[in-house]
Amino acid sequence: MKVSIITVCYNRKATIAQSIESVLNQDYPNIEYIVIDGNSSDGTQNIIESYSGKITQYISERDKGMYDAINKGLKLATGDIVGLMHSDDVFYDSKVVSKIVNTFNTTLSADAVYGDGIYVTNDANEKIVRNRIGGQFNFEKLKSGWLPLHPTVYIKKSVIEKLGYYNLDFKIASDTEFLLRYLYKHKINIIYLNEYIVKMKMGGLSTNYKRVFEVLSEDYRIYKYHNISAFKTVFQKKFLALTQYLK
Repeated sequence: MKVSIITVCYNRKATIAQSIESVLNQDYPNIEYIVIDGNSSDGTQNIIESYSGKITQYISERDKGMYDAINKGLKLATGDIVGLMHSDDVFYDSKVVSKIVNTFNTTLSADAVYGDGIYVTNDANEKIVRNRIGGQFNFEKLKSGWLPLHPTVYIKKSVIEKLGYYNLDFKIASDTEFLLRYLYKHKINIIYLNEYIVKMKMGGLSTNYKRVFEVLSEDYRIYKYHNISAFKTVFQKKFLALTQYLK
């Protein structure tokens, strides 16, 4: 199976190299790597271009935000399955993609695969702040605020072409709408891989404490959009997140 991995970035000079290296160091041989840059001005482009011989497709141009950039990458992807590597994140180890492909190969009915992740501090110590264990999928869990960790989700390209891309009406939490649409509305067959997939640094778009209230507001709109009890579910979602920090 060909695996398309998409990295989108804007002014990520400090972290983009480690994200790229993380993809290039995977032991799985058939990876199509796509990088979409939002016309960075801090030297990010120079770093990306230094890997030009190893990146399959690279675009640098202004966009309408992160999800618009992801959509560009999805439309370019030619792999059998597609996943994301955010520009602040890295794979947990070099065997992650191989494990994901093996799960698809052993569960032929799978439309998507997801796993676990950890959040670490945005410094050299990389202290674990949050342990995000996905657990087995249960449809009822969706209505209680549970969702798989977005960067751990790998989906068949044929499913994406059928069910659509990220909704640009949502600027901060469009990944929530995307996952709800696929899992709650269309009920795709998603399989849990009991392995760590990514290591994420705190301070990204949705992990920045300064934007908590904006995320809450957008989450409320998204759950209401999908006719799920919005206030109750958003509260449960944030409570669940808090327990992961405490653990």
